Amino acid sequence: MYELTPFFIALLLSTGLLAGIINVMAGGGSNLTLPALMAMGMPADVANATNRVGVFLQGIVGLRGFHAKGRLDTDDSKAILIPMMAGGAVGAACASFLPNTLLKPILLITMITLAVIMLVRPSIVIPGPDEQPYTVKQRPRARWGLFLTGVYGGFVQAGVGFLLIAAVAGALRYDLVKANAYKLLGTVAFTTVSLAIFIARGQVAWVPGLVLAVGTMIGAQLGVHLAINVSQRTMKWFLLIMTLAASAAAVWL
Repeated sequence: MYELTPFFIALLLSTGLLAGIINVMAGGGSNLTLPALMAMGMPADVANATNRVGVFLQGIVGLRGFHAKGRLDTDDSKAILIPMMAGGAVGAACASFLPNTLLKPILLITMITLAVIMLVRPSIVIPGPDEQPYTVKQRPRARWGLFLTGVYGGFVQAGVGFLLIAAVAGALRYDLVKANAYKLLGTVAFTTVSLAIFIARGQVAWVPGLVLAVGTMIGAQLGVHLAINVSQRTMKWFLLIMTLAASAAAVWL
């Protein structure tokens, strides 16, 4: 049984703040917030569901920030969101019914694979400075990557930001700032679906989730400012470092 003491309120607010910044700029913030929720005594499935409250609200704040700065390109949003939302529904249904023991191995395999790709062949994920983006219609095979990313995001939130960037920047060749904006759009889309399923199943602890969300929303506002004002080179290295950190967290948590 979990209890929201002053210590855990401070823990959720601080980890939420850091996670909000990290998730907007790259991804992997849930590797901080999930352990914080589980430290309160939450089972893995409840922590996984409760974490989505902060993820959803931080995504809304981040999207508003990118849109206000003119960095959210919505021309191809429908084609990108449909496969993501379909995947999110499949992934959340799996997470709600399958054993908790599957969460960590899937997270571990995914993060290590992506870290290896980032180190060995970064051009697969990060487009060159002169590359022009494609639409989903021009690259229809990108739908499969978007769908599978949605499945993973619906199943376990941790690390999905890296996969979203890989799907949008890697397959459609958006620059990293616009890819981050699309990442948040996709996160909000499939989190809406997955959160609805978790709520219906009674797996969301609302008070800790909303406390966590306060921190993630503040962090998201800071993250948008940083993401827009840093160089592509800095963003690339931050993404690589956070991918490696998320991989290490997947091994040890």
